[in-house]
Amino acid sequence: MMKRTIVSLLFLALGSYMAWGQSGILEKLQQIKEISDIKKMDIDSFDEYYEFWYEQPIDHSRPEGGKFKQRVLLGHKNKPKAPVIVELQGYNIWSPKAGELAQLLNGNQLTIEHRFFDRSVPQGGIPWEYLTIKQAATDQHEIIQAIRKNIYPEVKWVSTGISKGGQTTIFHRYFYPEDVDVSVPYVAPLNLKYVDPRLAKFLEKAGTSKVGFGKFLFGNDERNTCHWDIKDFQNLCFQKIDSLIPMVEEYAQEKNYTFETVGGIRRAVQLMILEYPFAFWQWGHKCSNIPLAEDGIEAIYNNLMEVSGPSFFEDKNIVQQQPFFYAALTEIGMYDYKVKPFKKYLPDKEDITFVFTMPKGIEQKPFNEQQMKDINRWLQTDAEKMLFIYGGMDPWGATAVDLKENSKCRKYVKADMDHTCRIKHFEEITRQDIIETLKSWLK
Repeated sequence: MMKRTIVSLLFLALGSYMAWGQSGILEKLQQIKEISDIKKMDIDSFDEYYEFWYEQPIDHSRPEGGKFKQRVLLGHKNKPKAPVIVELQGYNIWSPKAGELAQLLNGNQLTIEHRFFDRSVPQGGIPWEYLTIKQAATDQHEIIQAIRKNIYPEVKWVSTGISKGGQTTIFHRYFYPEDVDVSVPYVAPLNLKYVDPRLAKFLEKAGTSKVGFGKFLFGNDERNTCHWDIKDFQNLCFQKIDSLIPMVEEYAQEKNYTFETVGGIRRAVQLMILEYPFAFWQWGHKCSNIPLAEDGIEAIYNNLMEVSGPSFFEDKNIVQQQPFFYAALTEIGMYDYKVKPFKKYLPDKEDITFVFTMPKGIEQKPFNEQQMKDINRWLQTDAEKMLFIYGGMDPWGATAVDLKENSKCRKYVKADMDHTCRIKHFEEITRQDIIETLKSWLK
């Protein structure tokens, strides 16, 4: 009798697991009226995976108005208590694969493309006045609530994002703090002005021993002179610009690049040179690779192209990234290029901003400083269970979230890392502390 009971229980457990394995996820997605065009995918780390499109109002304050479809991915694991990791993209969806948190927490993954990027655009083009952080947060709120209600009502939810996706994670949590249990923004700046002066201050200190900054990062090695090596290289590039232009132009022709938006090939090369220090530190380039004059024009050209290539200023790229530039100009902030150190090489009398990226015919709205101040105040007072990851060598870390006395959130900075900093890059003791903090918050 005992043996028969055990066998029956095993069959019951197996049947329960198979019922979850045949989870009905597809059927549940099909029952959500806003969802259409569901496509099954095969992605490692997940037992089921779907791409679908979620219909959103263009303006959430007038949901009866125009609509657009937003791309969403859902990776499902056959584990009843697995948390849902919501990857909030700041741009288009880069990859369907499991992100760091989905791997660490062995969770399901819901990935949401940002409104008005890639194919998540209304028919007829982008209505720019509705590209705001609150409208985007409401998109994410609607999708999260629909998936939570219909598929995962009983599990914990974690939101996360990288860079602008990290900003998106902060903004969504600000407007809808109850949507998720925990948030993990990676390398997310919080710029309090359109051009936040902390960014320029970072670039003036990076690679020096000023105020202990260089020593903190590098000790007493040659990287403490890197700031001046970069400046020397920029001057060298400006001196050699007439030789660099035809080289960049030949490359551009091979790639079918054009530069009408910025004002032509010469202007593009000027901007490449000005962008060099920000790109250098953001992506962790090596000071020892910076060429000298005696290394020759080929070496100078190769290093400039490696660190600060022309694609950032190319017409098609600017159009593709215009939603980012529009948001930077109106709500989330950006850096500028300081003209004074190179004024003998440039026609500009004022520092160069990214206003040239504004969509044609669209009037630039004043930057909403008050909104950023309100979000900053909330982070320092009311925000809970948010864990921030930053690299100490990343320029965007200059405008990192400052939690002040808010002990309900945590912030981790890996001093020698750049914009690619992730949890896996921290030393073992810190990495375990991060993971234990997340797991304790999810209990």
